[in-house]
Amino acid sequence: MSYDLQAVIADQEVLRGAAQDLPVARLATIGQSLALMPMTDALFDSLTDGSGTGALGFWRLPGAFERTLADWSASGPVAYVEAEYFGGVGEQRAAVWDAGTLVLGPLHVEEGRPFPPAGSPISRALRQLGATAGAGEDEFSAVGLDRYRRSEAWVA
Repeated sequence: MSYDLQAVIADQEVLRGAAQDLPVARLATIGQSLALMPMTDALFDSLTDGSGTGALGFWRLPGAFERTLADWSASGPVAYVEAEYFGGVGEQRAAVWDAGTLVLGPLHVEEGRPFPPAGSPISRALRQLGATAGAGEDEFSAVGLDRYRRSEAWVA
């Protein structure tokens, strides 16, 4: 079984305002007043400026888009997250910008490595966005990121 996610996550209002200038962007509401904008092929293509991916080590984050995420974070914290798993083995990456500055990450847990005591990169990023987890769950499941297994499914 596989899991694949590349997305921008932020407060619903922050993300709705930010996405106004991106006609191909699609938003999906997740839990705890957060929304996500999957990095679909159409969105990636519209954002790519030919410079390749950025210096933060993400697979699907266009280089010039890092500055855009920093700009968007003037309205509230904005995270970019990636997860890719197949058969329970995989990797996670996450970073958070707030007030125009990279404030968390980039965090990366490589394939075969356990999550640190502070939690997975995505859970830590969600925590930075204000997400909270209940007993027996992490922030990842608390906001419902386990609802779909592919990025595109969020906007299908």
